[in-house]
Amino acid sequence: MTKRVGVEVSIAAAEAVGMADVDVVSAYPITPQTHIVEHLSEMVADGHLDAEFIPVESEHSAMSVACGSSATGARTFTCTSSQGLAVMNEVVFLAASLRLPIVMALANRSLSGPLSIWNDHSDVMSIRDCGAIQIFTENGQDVFDHMIYAFKVAENPKVSLPFIVNLDGFLLTHVIEPIEYWDKEWVKQFLPELEPVNRLHPDKAITMGALGMPNIFTEAKRAHEQALLDAKSVVLDTWKEMGDITGRYYHPVEEYKTEGAETLFLTLGSFGEIASLTVDELQEQGESVGLLKLRLWRPFPQEELLEAVKGAKQVIVIDRAVTFGGVGGPVAAEIRSALYHMEESPVITNYICGLAGRDVTRKDFAKMYEMSKSRENDSVKQSEYVFYGVRE
Repeated sequence: MTKRVGVEVSIAAAEAVGMADVDVVSAYPITPQTHIVEHLSEMVADGHLDAEFIPVESEHSAMSVACGSSATGARTFTCTSSQGLAVMNEVVFLAASLRLPIVMALANRSLSGPLSIWNDHSDVMSIRDCGAIQIFTENGQDVFDHMIYAFKVAENPKVSLPFIVNLDGFLLTHVIEPIEYWDKEWVKQFLPELEPVNRLHPDKAITMGALGMPNIFTEAKRAHEQALLDAKSVVLDTWKEMGDITGRYYHPVEEYKTEGAETLFLTLGSFGEIASLTVDELQEQGESVGLLKLRLWRPFPQEELLEAVKGAKQVIVIDRAVTFGGVGGPVAAEIRSALYHMEESPVITNYICGLAGRDVTRKDFAKMYEMSKSRENDSVKQSEYVFYGVRE
């Protein structure tokens, strides 16, 4: 039987990692991810989880240890945030290129400076192109489910890539929500034993991380790109399999009241819930508006996005990071690129907001909708973006 409990999302994430019977947890504390690895350390110390908990001296070391343990065939988990990810950055790219199925929870937080401990998406955007599978979660249940799900996808022999689960710092990590824990039999049914594609072992010597000369480097990168693209079918199939067990079905682009809507908000992460309330209110006022929630970030779900925006006149993209010196936020740039060849493509309007945890309320979403209505028929405005709510 399953049970629903009121629990801090970070604790639930740790419990899910424990249910996955992880072998190695490599960790260094940084706000706001600390509660996840802190609880895992307690689980190991109390004998509730038979795993090696390895406290290291930096995030660079955390991912380095994760690479070593994963390369030997151990089910491996790590976790970080913001400046910690910046320290870890070099090895994140290495883990992906070595095709190591490490699962990492990324508690999204602003990159300095100025120094901030609060939430936005600048950290994850810094490793957008690392070559790992990346998803965004909207609430605590999403987080719990995807901690177990991530191991299943990452360790699939057709994939063998790192998997990054993004959860908004504080907005998710430190809140208490009702979360349905999986039954142990569910986990047993869903998650098989890890059978590594490649494994360091003295009986069968292999080389990992060797120098790539110019005459093979491009081919290696092309193979990595194809592996990430091919992983999408496993991502989709595994969501279906998880849904058949839990009753919760997830999708690359999730739609909320989009039927016939002329204007669509597009959000990532926890903003989807507040945006959905705004859509409810606007529809009650007779406005033709809906919501798209982009869950799968890499590999990018272009096919699903094109289908989701059909018939819409405008898409309001909410970015929580800045592409400095560019043409708006990173998500908006991605959406514009994905829709470039679409016939009758909707106008894209882009708002950068919620940086470093600044509140974005239902009224703010409604205001952005009103601001966008005056722009929807002016294609020239597509190249513009707005820092929403900046004080004069």
